[in-house]
Amino acid sequence: MTSEFLPPHPKNPGDAWVHADDGSRYWGRFGAAGLLVVDAERGILLQHRALWSHFGGTWGLPGGARHEGENAVDGAFREASEEAAVPTDAIRARFASTLDLGVWSYVTVVADAVARFDPQIADPESIEVRWVALDEIDALPLHPGFASAWPRLRDDIDRRPVIVVDMANVVGSRPDGWWSDRAGAAERLGRQLVGLASSGVPAAELGLPQSHWWPEIVAVLEGRANDAVLDATERFEVVRASTDGDSRIVDEVARLAAGPGASVTVVTSDRGLRERVEALGATTRGAGWLRDLLDAAAG
Repeated sequence: MTSEFLPPHPKNPGDAWVHADDGSRYWGRFGAAGLLVVDAERGILLQHRALWSHFGGTWGLPGGARHEGENAVDGAFREASEEAAVPTDAIRARFASTLDLGVWSYVTVVADAVARFDPQIADPESIEVRWVALDEIDALPLHPGFASAWPRLRDDIDRRPVIVVDMANVVGSRPDGWWSDRAGAAERLGRQLVGLASSGVPAAELGLPQSHWWPEIVAVLEGRANDAVLDATERFEVVRASTDGDSRIVDEVARLAAGPGASVTVVTSDRGLRERVEALGATTRGAGWLRDLLDAAAG
């Protein structure tokens, strides 16, 4: 965030006010971003803003002006590190919510704490930074922007989307020689899926609220494709079916759908499999849908 009283030489070109035609102003020449870190046991990380800052004395998220050319996730992570000593390797983005006013935008990045850490005041912009239980947040004097966004953010904090990929079906949807080297074709698709897991998916593609999600991706292999060499990552899991791939996908969907906040999307163009997983509450998409996402991510 920022002080009402700016230094004569801001530390980066983004540290400036954007003035709208109606006289309102917004901090961040290239937009701004904030980080909402969720800890399953301790709640969310909030910043008690310094009295001299804009809306001083209120509680909100660590965040501030983005640098030129900086994406929202990098900006939110950087600001949280600078203001609250949040270690970037201890958090993982799950979804983003965008307020776009045309002349200015603010992106809230919601991230999970994947390793325990204790936040600390790291610059003069905070009176306090601490974990706040979800049921205690509304009792605090909140920054107006955060107060407006919080109800929608709260609704999705527990949502955890997963994409389950019928690898055999998707590989077979494009004539690239897969029939002579199924393991190699699965490896090529798997590498693309790792990239997609990293870049995430527009919310509308998943039928979800907010603006962007980083779902986990589960790739189910079968037959000769089981020889594919694919390494799991924090967002990409490989499941190898010993016999029937469809039945293994159904089993995975049943397991995933039982989890809290589950939102499962199965990628397959097999009509029978689609009916089986939809009966378990999953959403289905065809192989072409995934191919389009992969092409967009690569472009």
